[in-house]
Amino acid sequence: MTTNTIDASHLNQSESERPSADYIAVPAHQKQLTPLAQKVLNTTQQIGASKAVPSGEYFGTPGAGDSKLIALCSTLFCLGLWALVTEAGMIKPMFLPSPFDVLARLWDVLIDGFAGATLAEHLGASLSRIFGAFLLASLIGIPLGVAIGCSRVIRGMFDPLIEFYRPLPPLAYLPLVIIWLGIDEASKVTLIFLAMLAPIVLSARSGVSSVRIEQIQVAYSMGASRWQVVTQVIAKGALPDIMTGMRIAIGFGWTTLVAAEMVAAERGIGFMVLNASEFLVTDVVIAGIVVIGIIAYCFDLMMRFLESKLIPWKGYN
Repeated sequence: MTTNTIDASHLNQSESERPSADYIAVPAHQKQLTPLAQKVLNTTQQIGASKAVPSGEYFGTPGAGDSKLIALCSTLFCLGLWALVTEAGMIKPMFLPSPFDVLARLWDVLIDGFAGATLAEHLGASLSRIFGAFLLASLIGIPLGVAIGCSRVIRGMFDPLIEFYRPLPPLAYLPLVIIWLGIDEASKVTLIFLAMLAPIVLSARSGVSSVRIEQIQVAYSMGASRWQVVTQVIAKGALPDIMTGMRIAIGFGWTTLVAAEMVAAERGIGFMVLNASEFLVTDVVIAGIVVIGIIAYCFDLMMRFLESKLIPWKGYN
């Protein structure tokens, strides 16, 4: 019988010679990395590693994940490319000024003004028209869209009218609005209102059709009246589509603003852009476009926040 010998040489090692409990084996190719390089490598591995699905979410949800870092990088890339091609002289300033010139001119317009008014005065006039028309379109369009989706009589009365004027560009009926309402603020607000009304009505109608029939039948079986079903079940179920339509409508409103301020306007961000384009002041044109884009984007962020608070069930119905 062969006796197995046990190498007990490691038992004779002193405590200082034994590896500590905190010792972690590191691959040979990572031992030569500096602390900063090792930190960068670990951060990259953490970003690339797949994360667990958060509680309350489903695996495979379209568009899931945070895109703030990607959005920031893409924005900085576009700004850097803009600065590069303009500062290098690849494009003449008359066609595309550099972002630094646009910022300098924007500051001048903010302090000294342009076309007889400061930037704050131009913005005040445009925002009052935009949000006044938006409030009016929401107060009329949401109930009208829900009514069109719920009643065949109202659908037969208003649906042909909405579908008829919806594809028409605002410039097509601008002369008619001026003939009817003149060249005061009423014509400008009405033009923007008509541009916003159709998307809100159609989104509310689409939201009504997206409500599950089981929810309506359960409400009726529990003794709810028709008015309660419309206000408590259908209207709430249509909220996701309504909010989307409101976000689309505000974009149509900003597009129509320039057309509305073409007629006898003395102030307004659209009027400022048009006036600057007539004299080839390109930096003021781009500054006005940037201001409109920032305000519209901030409003869209506000609408997204309201969606997360008012309709947290969106996507799980």
